Amino acid sequence: MKKILKPLISVVAIGALSLSININQNVFADTCEYDTSSKVNPDYSTMNCLLTETALRYNVPPEIVKAIAEGESGNWRHFDQNGKAIVTADNGIGLMQITNQARYDQEKLKSDLVYNIQAGVETLDKMFNRKDLPGINSGEREVLEHWYFAIMAYNGTKPVNSPIVQATGERNVNAYQEKILEIVRKSELINLKELPFKSEHFLYDSNSKDNIKFSALNYKFDLPLTESKYFFKTNQKVSATANPKFRSTPTTNNENIKGTLNKGETVTITGPFVYDEVSTKKNHFVWYPVKRSDGSEGYVASSYLEYPEMTTLPIPSPAEVTPTDYAAYTKKYADFNPTAWWKDDMIWAIDRGLIKGYNDEWNAKTKKYETQLQPNRHLTEAHFLTIFFRYAQNDELANVKGTSSWSRSGIYNMAEKYKMPVLANEKSKASRALAESGIKRGKLAQLMVSYHLRKQVSENEAIQFFMDNGITTAKSIVEYEPDRILTRAHISAFIQRYESFESKQK
Repeated sequence: MKKILKPLISVVAIGALSLSININQNVFADTCEYDTSSKVNPDYSTMNCLLTETALRYNVPPEIVKAIAEGESGNWRHFDQNGKAIVTADNGIGLMQITNQARYDQEKLKSDLVYNIQAGVETLDKMFNRKDLPGINSGEREVLEHWYFAIMAYNGTKPVNSPIVQATGERNVNAYQEKILEIVRKSELINLKELPFKSEHFLYDSNSKDNIKFSALNYKFDLPLTESKYFFKTNQKVSATANPKFRSTPTTNNENIKGTLNKGETVTITGPFVYDEVSTKKNHFVWYPVKRSDGSEGYVASSYLEYPEMTTLPIPSPAEVTPTDYAAYTKKYADFNPTAWWKDDMIWAIDRGLIKGYNDEWNAKTKKYETQLQPNRHLTEAHFLTIFFRYAQNDELANVKGTSSWSRSGIYNMAEKYKMPVLANEKSKASRALAESGIKRGKLAQLMVSYHLRKQVSENEAIQFFMDNGITTAKSIVEYEPDRILTRAHISAFIQRYESFESKQK
């Protein structure tokens, strides 16, 4: 019986900051109880842990990473029987089959399993961020089908991987990404949706080695796509997708069955997921501890749980200029108002990844847990800095590190670097509480304009700059209301106007 491995960061939401390959590998090794000096393939439970924890750190759905490892290496193998990394004829190295990647240490890719996994996941993450590859709908990272083209690019955007066979118009089931997604379906027991591509979207000569040319860089599908099963939170309500076994321990055997959940039955997550306690069982999925309405507690495989209302993504329009589909956002966010002044500003910020909804918010009126935007929620200084740097310095923000025990030190060091006169200060413990206080509109203007000019300016100078350059519609400092606390809707509008202003300066 193996000690149950608990996840390191299972509660971190997709869409958080990406990390670089230089993160401490011992974090994964220690969490998964893996000896990095070993030259033997770890047991299945440990390998599941290594793949899952690395995926979560890089904001990639673990389902995708584990399927790629399966597809590339077969049976999650990195070392051969002699303790040497498996290297294929085309020089693919180890578990993740890293091929011709000069930015990684080639010998370390062979000798260090954790490094090999990190390199593979980081490569996949970079593929998702490529601007020359098509995106799906609004590109939420937690949606499995949204990784379609990133998975393709992991192997190569060659004609052999076209979703559609050009000569026949049929689905290309032998395309790399199709095979990987089929592994997800079978191993995670998830019914992924087949995206209805058309042959005219992919231009290529089947006799050429040139890459596919994409006729569109975004595809809109009106389908209920699939969110990763690795981001349920403690106390969250989830529902059963079938009639799964309700077990006393996190593994499959006939002795630990406590009962069976009914399809659609709602249960409550009582803690972070764990890996299978039996190390010889090769499961891609994990186990969640849950409580039924009668108070009984046990474990259910992640594959059989889902959000009470799965996300339905934006509906397409055949027109060249796609009108905003407010209905899709209304469906996704319970408090989205298609007649509100902030509707387009919030959609812009959501689609850019600057703002995310709050999941599982209890609504006393509807008596439901909902996903909400909360546009009128007051914004703190720390939250503003995070959102603004997502827009202005996203790469730097993705790699920023704290310099003290204060969790906000990283973004406040960035603010100091860019001459932004923030209220909170890492060096003054007394001021740190100001990071979590509502930020006023005058301070917002001062921070943004100081960033733009790379020098500190007064609030009045900043507000005047806003008025002179169309970042506010106010005609005077008084009309601007500098002492009014900022909301999430306001920040979306100000950053969008700032981007418009910046584009005119180029």
